[in-house]
Amino acid sequence: MECFKLFKENKDGEGKIKKEEEVLTGDGAVDCHGRPAVRGKTGTWVAGVLILVNQGLATLAFFGVGVNLVLFLTRVMGQDNASAANNVSKWTGTVYIFSLLGAFLSDSYWGRYKTCAVFQAIFVMGLAALSLSSYIFLLKPGGCGDEQMQCGPHSTFETAVFYLSIYMVALGNGGYQPTIATFGADQFDEEDPKEGHSKISFFSYFYLALNLGSLFSNTILGYFEDEGVWALGFWVSTASAALALVLFLCGTPRYRHFRPRGNPLSRFCQVLVSATRKCRIEMDPAAEDLFEVDGGDISAGDERRILHTTGFKFLDKAAIITPSDFVQDNKQQPHHNNPWRLCRVTQVEEVKCILRLLPIWLCTILYSVVFTQMASLFVEQGAAMRATVGGFHIPPASMSSFDILSVAAFIFIYRRVLDPVVARVRTKPRGLTQLQRMGIGLIVAVLAMIAAGAVEHFRLKYADKNCLSCEGSSSLSIFWQVPQYVLIGASEVFMYVGQLEFFNGQAPDGLKSFGSALCMTSISLGNYVSSLLVTMVMKFSARDDMPGWIPRNLNRGHLDRFYFLLAALTAADFFVYLLCAKWYQYIEFVRTSAEGDGNGHGVGELNKV
Repeated sequence: MECFKLFKENKDGEGKIKKEEEVLTGDGAVDCHGRPAVRGKTGTWVAGVLILVNQGLATLAFFGVGVNLVLFLTRVMGQDNASAANNVSKWTGTVYIFSLLGAFLSDSYWGRYKTCAVFQAIFVMGLAALSLSSYIFLLKPGGCGDEQMQCGPHSTFETAVFYLSIYMVALGNGGYQPTIATFGADQFDEEDPKEGHSKISFFSYFYLALNLGSLFSNTILGYFEDEGVWALGFWVSTASAALALVLFLCGTPRYRHFRPRGNPLSRFCQVLVSATRKCRIEMDPAAEDLFEVDGGDISAGDERRILHTTGFKFLDKAAIITPSDFVQDNKQQPHHNNPWRLCRVTQVEEVKCILRLLPIWLCTILYSVVFTQMASLFVEQGAAMRATVGGFHIPPASMSSFDILSVAAFIFIYRRVLDPVVARVRTKPRGLTQLQRMGIGLIVAVLAMIAAGAVEHFRLKYADKNCLSCEGSSSLSIFWQVPQYVLIGASEVFMYVGQLEFFNGQAPDGLKSFGSALCMTSISLGNYVSSLLVTMVMKFSARDDMPGWIPRNLNRGHLDRFYFLLAALTAADFFVYLLCAKWYQYIEFVRTSAEGDGNGHGVGELNKV
């Protein structure tokens, strides 16, 4: 396909000719043919809506498999609960690991369009293989896989096909997820005020699309799969993913693209090696002798520069100019620097930027521990409450629908009410910054854990501690869980949407997809930390006469204390986050509007972005 060759030079020069009325984007984006993108013919919400629908359909397909995978492993594959839970954890962790692979290929070599297309195709093939294998030989004898009838044993080949299928799903979804968020943001020119505001709104709608897709999977598909209609659920997921891919490809002529910047690992290593070589060289306190290419140096490959910042001064030595830094190539042309001896200021600032992002990212992991409780302890807590209304049984896992509805409501409240009000009161900077919103998300998460702990405290008061089957053993209604789900949803709008905006805006141009991948790895590590925390709590809280805070029979434990512990840890994390946010130094991009003097020092006007 032509768009897989986005950046091939247009030798006939047609890309250099444009009509006077065609206004180009100001961020350096190009169209499908590698020509400068025309604002009126590419990007904006025409492309953005396609990507949002694509995200919703792909999320529906992914959670159509993931939401009940543990039940499929126990009922169909014949695994015990512990093995099934362990395999689901490994599979989920692998999804997020593959997100780093997708981000690396996107930023370094393939570009975001090709990465999205390739990994979505793998995703569809994995779902199709899972659907076929389930229909042909996994769901045997017929009618098996529900709560009453287990499926028969499977051969080594059949088991291998199943695992190959679900890990293809993991590879496809993991590689696609961080890239599609960044690719969607690429469709809006941040140098245009109107499009710049739309770019900020896009992340909110992107997260909303993700939640709406998972809502259908958690309710409709989850119900059919729980009833044993696995093949139908998987085929619906396959059709949804295939439709998502078709819609994505339909938007090809409309998309805006950015050139991949090459392997970031080599750029990082060059800075470290160069700085180490010059560790004994004295620096100019004003940092005026640092190297940067001029605006006309196309070989630099960067559309924008990053302004020099204070801090990490040792790394600045990589950009100090010495006579030995310049070598001659085979054509005897002077002033071609060796990047392992002399690095540009922008290259040094890339390393500084990642080092500054890491403490902020680490502070978000504990929030993800709180977030993951919805899929585990909240469900177990709900199962021990009265979950019947007028004879109808409410599945405890379906209470997460209140979280999704809360996300939708608070996105609207924030965008239409809160943000405009704050923007009128606070003009410099205008409205809440991303770091402030993430801090608010931590505070709301503390409130959510306090609410969950309070509900559990009262649930224990009305619980039968000597029950054998403790489902519904407390007379307290499951609807008392609604506040904790609503608060978690509100915190997501501030934390996860703020994260997407922050990491996308602050990541260097050559690492935008990596910034989005940081959000996914935060959730992954949150799962692992949550598991570790539960293990440690059970080890220290269990006594001879006490089964621990989170025993099999929750009525004999103290789940409320665990929730209050999470609230205290999140509150402590909030204060650490405040220190990291205060220390954080925002990067500033500049764009060169005139050519330099050819000696590595730009003399043109620099426009701040």
